[in-house]
Amino acid sequence: QVQLVESGGGLVQAGGSLRLSCVASGRTFSNSGMGWFRQAPGMERELVAAISSGADTTDYRDSVKGRFSISRDNAKNTLFLQMNNLKPEDTAVYYCAASQWSALSRLLGSYRYWGPGTRVTVSS
Repeated sequence: QVQLVESGGGLVQAGGSLRLSCVASGRTFSNSGMGWFRQAPGMERELVAAISSGADTTDYRDSVKGRFSISRDNAKNTLFLQMNNLKPEDTAVYYCAASQWSALSRLLGSYRYWGPGTRVTVSS
């Protein structure tokens, strides 16, 4: 069992930055691929960024490449998402999730555990 809790969301102006954190409980964090997802009102949940268990591989959706950076600290059971140059279209609830696999996964169905989410609002 893994429990995930996100923090770091808030209201920011376009062009600003936020750093999201996700603290995991349980012994399996360091063995799990992790992902950040987001869901805007009326939209489907979408993968923002993913990272393998050892942080050797990462992947991003095209719209955030060059602006967002995913990282993890396995010693502290913590996942991060650094978001720079935020745009109004980045407004959503952001979720961290733990995959059943150690490798990086782009498939929503492979993520077994989810946090409650943290809201990010970007004003224009």
